[in-house]
Amino acid sequence: MSWLVTGGAGYIGSHVVRALRAAGIETVALDDLSSGFRAFVPEDVPFVEGTILDGELVARTLRDHAVTGVVHVAGFKYAGVSVERPLHTYEQNVTGTATLLRAMAENGVTKAVFSSSAAVYGTPDVETVVEDTPKAPESPYGESKLIGEWLLRDMEVAAGFTTTSLRYFNVVGSGEPDLYDASPHNLFPLVFDALLAGRTPRINGDDYATPDGTCVRDYIHVADLAHSHAVAARKLEAGEPLQRAYNLGSGDGVSVRQIMDAMASGTGIAFEPEVAPRRPGDPARIVATGEAAARDLEWAMRHSLDEMVTSAWEARRRIG
Repeated sequence: MSWLVTGGAGYIGSHVVRALRAAGIETVALDDLSSGFRAFVPEDVPFVEGTILDGELVARTLRDHAVTGVVHVAGFKYAGVSVERPLHTYEQNVTGTATLLRAMAENGVTKAVFSSSAAVYGTPDVETVVEDTPKAPESPYGESKLIGEWLLRDMEVAAGFTTTSLRYFNVVGSGEPDLYDASPHNLFPLVFDALLAGRTPRINGDDYATPDGTCVRDYIHVADLAHSHAVAARKLEAGEPLQRAYNLGSGDGVSVRQIMDAMASGTGIAFEPEVAPRRPGDPARIVATGEAAARDLEWAMRHSLDEMVTSAWEARRRIG
C-alpha cells in the first residue's frame, strides 16, 4: 500500500509527502519539475519525473508502486497568470486531472484527496466563507479547480471513488528549513525578494473598511495544511466517511498591514511599506471558517503569524 502525491516536489506537495510519511503512509512522488525541485523529495521516497498529462506514465506508476490512493496537488496555480494563459491552465488542471482519474479508474485506485482552492468562491458577498457558499470563480484557475471538484464528484458516481477536496487561500511558512516557496507571484517570497534587493514592499490600498484599512485574508501555515491532507488520506484509506469538500481557514484572517509588520519584525529589516492604489476587484475581507475541517481532519492553526514569517524567512535565507 502506498499513496501517490502528484506535484510532490513542489512547495505544498513536498510538505504533503513528509506529512504522509510522518503518518506512517508509504509515499511516491510524481512531478514534472516545472516549478518543483528534486531536492525537496527525501532520498528514500520513490520519485517519478513526469507530468499527469502522460496517462501511461501515471498508470505505470500506480501499478509499480501498488498505489491505493492519490493526493492530487499538481497543477498550474497562478490565478492572475491564468487570465493570460487560459488554455494552458485548463490543460494542466482540467485535462491533467481527467487523465489522472482515468488512469486511477483503469487500475482500481479509487481514493483521492484533491488540493483545491478558495478561488472557487470568487468574490463572495459574505465576509466568512463556508463550504456551501455559492461558487463563482473569477479566473480560469478558479474555474479549473471547481471543474476538478466536479470531476471527482462524477467519478464517485461513475466508478465508486471516495474523495474529498480541500479549499484554502494563502499558504505560507515552511515546515522544514530545506523547503521554501519559490513562487514569483506569492506575497511572502515577493516581500523577501524586495527586502533582500533593498526595495520597499508595497501595500495595494489602505482605505478599505477594515480595522487598519488594508485587506484581510486567510494566511495558513503549509505544515498545518499538509497535516490535514495526510489525515484525509488516512481516513479515506480506512474507509471513514468525509465531506466532499472542506475549507482550511482561520475564521478571522490577518491584514496586509499586520503581515508587513510581522515581516519587519521576523526578518529584522525595518521598513515602512509604500502604499499604492487599490487593485481592481480586491474585496476588503475574505476569510473561511475551518470548523468542519477541525472536526474531521484535525485542522488547526498551530502556527502564529510570527512563526509563519520566521519559518519562511529561515528557509529563504538558506538559498542566498
